[in-house]
This record gives sequence, structure tokens and C-alpha cells, in this order.
Amino acid sequence: MVFASGRADGVILLFFMLISGMSVRPREVPLTILLGLCQTAAGTGLILWALVSGGAGKTSILVYTMPFWILIFAWPILSEKIRGLNWLPVITAFTGMVLLLEPWTLKSTIFSEILAVIAGVFWALSAIIIKLMQKKPGFDLVSVTAWQFVYGSVPLVIVALLVPQQPPQWTPYLMTAVFYNAVLVCSIAFLLWTFIIKRLPAGVAGMGTLAVPVIGISGSMLELGERPDAFEAWGMILILAALSILTLLRFRENRVNGSATGRN
Repeated sequence: MVFASGRADGVILLFFMLISGMSVRPREVPLTILLGLCQTAAGTGLILWALVSGGAGKTSILVYTMPFWILIFAWPILSEKIRGLNWLPVITAFTGMVLLLEPWTLKSTIFSEILAVIAGVFWALSAIIIKLMQKKPGFDLVSVTAWQFVYGSVPLVIVALLVPQQPPQWTPYLMTAVFYNAVLVCSIAFLLWTFIIKRLPAGVAGMGTLAVPVIGISGSMLELGERPDAFEAWGMILILAALSILTLLRFRENRVNGSATGRN
């Protein structure tokens, strides 16, 4: 399934480029390969490995420690410093994340949780790589997204061939899931993520993704019957509060910048 989805993502975007008259020639190949290894191979592969023995809701939470890793990496590499009131949503979101993770409890799924956190680290590194690539002349977000899928799927194919596994049962449910992941989750969502990273500071873009753990837990409740405890519920509330604060701060910043531009 990983192989089918990963290969389909790249093929879909390359086909879109062809019919749009865009050049499909890969650009910045070394950096694009590195991006594919971090974002598609390590990020997607480790998430799926973590899901084998861990709950879907908790895995989505741990992967989305990614924004905090972005903040750590962006400070020395991109010189994106956190200043003033911007610390408020960071601290609020971090507190919510701690409540969601409940590190004071001992659980048998620690291995899967470590895998999920490492996936978040690699995803954060991929965001930094995208920011560095945008400084190169001729950066094209569709081309970069398509080719990183192609390059990143190679290690996943090798793993799929080497690891013994039962052949998939191509039920309507599974085919719908593959289509959803290949077209919506990966092709469109990763394309939008690359676009967002291009337009916003890496730290701000990463903080915006903190809505995903809340959606992940809600989806796992509806689809899998998982139920958050009191700590997880408060964690979700704090993360939503952090997102609201971040949105208000960005709105205020845009108004201030707009007023300054108007005066000039």
C-alpha cells in the first residue's frame, strides 16, 4: 500500500505538469532527493510503522511534535527567532502537547511512540529543506513536490520487497483509502504544505499544523472507537486555544504591516 500510494502521488503530479505544459525535468536534484528521503521515505514510512503497534490518535499527536522541532531547527538555520507575544501560543501549544502525550505514564507502546516522534523530526527537517530550496532561482513547488515523491518512494519500495508480508486484500474500503491517501492526503495536501512553507515563516507554518492532532483524535474516536482521557481532552483544548491566539497575532501583524505600507 505504501508503494502504491507513494508511486501514485508522483505520477499524478507529473501527469498534471505534462498536461499543463510544464517542464517535468527535475531541478535541484541533490536537495530534492534529500527532501524525498526526509518527507516521504522517513516521514511517511515511520508513521506507518508506528501505526502497526500504536493507536492512530496518539500517533498523530506524536508526529505533530513537528512544529516544535521546526522552531528548534529554524532558529539557527533560518534565523527565525520567537519574539514577544509569539511565545504565548508556543507555550500554550507545548503545554497541550505534554497533556496529550502524558509522559508520566508507562506504556507498552513506547517503541511506536518513539517512531512517531522521529517521524516528526524528519518532517520538520523537510520543512527547513524546502525553505532553503526556495532561495534557489527557478524554484517550482509542483516540480519539487512531484519529484520528492518519486525519489522518496524508492526506499519504501525496497522495504516493501524485503519485508515479508501478507498480500493486500483489495476490498472497496482499501481501494478508497489508497485513493484518498494518494490523491488528497499526499498529492494535494503536500502540494499545499509546500505552498504554505513558501509563503510563511517555517515556525508559523508548523504551528498551524497543530490542528491535525485534534482532528486525528476526533477521527480515531469516530472510526476506531478510541476515547481520549481527561488529560488528552484538556490537551486538545489548549492546542485549539494556541491556534486561535496564533491566528489573532498574525491578523494583528498583517493589519500593522498594511497600515505601515499605506502610510508609505
